[in-house]
Amino acid sequence: MKLYIVGAGPGAPDLITVRGAELLAAADAIFYTDSLVSEELIERYRKPEADVFHTAGMHLEEMVAAMVEQAKQGRLVVRVHTGDPSIYGATLEQIALLKEAGMEVEIVPGVSSAFAAAAAVQAELTVPELTQTVIFTRAEGRTPVPPRERLEELAKHHCTLVLFLSATLAKKVSAALLDAGWSGDTPAVIVYKATWPDERIIRTTVAAMAEEMRRHRVTKHAIMLIGWALDPSVHERGYRSRLYDRTFTHGYRKGEGQREQD
Repeated sequence: MKLYIVGAGPGAPDLITVRGAELLAAADAIFYTDSLVSEELIERYRKPEADVFHTAGMHLEEMVAAMVEQAKQGRLVVRVHTGDPSIYGATLEQIALLKEAGMEVEIVPGVSSAFAAAAAVQAELTVPELTQTVIFTRAEGRTPVPPRERLEELAKHHCTLVLFLSATLAKKVSAALLDAGWSGDTPAVIVYKATWPDERIIRTTVAAMAEEMRRHRVTKHAIMLIGWALDPSVHERGYRSRLYDRTFTHGYRKGEGQREQD
């Protein structure tokens, strides 16, 4: 018995991978969190006779039992997750129970909402000579984080931060960054429902982000991108990768100066 966990991508139906779309089209039973995954995506790819199970109202054991029961009937079962299943996907506990039930599991990656958000604002999260590190994390709320991974500690790196599941904690995020020595005018971008029809982009700063999110009534389904890589005028500041520098030599091209010496 085998079950597929498929990353649906950030929301737009055409941002699922080809492999994910093919599995959806072949599936006999589809399980998806209807509060997070686009119904349009499911309807676009599923075959008419496939059974669709909405899991937003299910608890873990109930959902896993239903998936195992479908697989035992010899049906192709696909479990669809928003974004990419490897980031805040709550897949670990599902896989543990599925394996206990004798199920083989294959994970199909998806486009993370973090990258969809960065694309929406046309941002490169790693800018040469400015920042070469991106931290994916979340603010501590009802779900605790290890002490060494609290935002106050991570912020000391002064790199690009991408925060999931933190929209209701914007005030706490702002305070943690300011306490870590971040400037209040450090750029921050909040992307609500990246790639969905009602996508919204809020450009703000570390100091003002909580108030701006309150004003725009954004309390969920938002990715927070924070750091100087998000400066809307960063492309005017002369930062350049050496990869395409005419004087830079690599395995596929010699720099102009080296051609002359040869």
